[in-house]
Amino acid sequence: VQLVESGGGSVQAGGSLRLSCAGSGFTFSTYALAWFRQVPGQVREGVAAVYSDGTPTYADPVKGRSTISRDNAKDTLYLQMNSLSPADTAMYYCAAYPGPVINRLATWEYNYWGQGIQVTVSS
Repeated sequence: VQLVESGGGSVQAGGSLRLSCAGSGFTFSTYALAWFRQVPGQVREGVAAVYSDGTPTYADPVKGRSTISRDNAKDTLYLQMNSLSPADTAMYYCAAYPGPVINRLATWEYNYWGQGIQVTVSS
């Protein structure tokens, strides 16, 4: 199983970014998928998750300004983030689990992780 994130970088506050996560080595369409983020010295937190049926879940800090989606034909997970603020600065990780999970935004539910990609939002 391999997950590779892309699309990160630096952006001004108020801007937008779309993160991508390409999966390989597994049946992408059957996995629960999620995005997490982590700031140095802090715990990794869930951002958004999506079941195999496309049902999304969002953490409160990003709700209403982010959209998680998946393209099973391309084995790719996306996270569109709008109205970014410096508080969104973090390393972003995609994660996968082969089946339904109970707590979609909990790190312990996922056993496959990407290497992470940096998002930096400047004021």
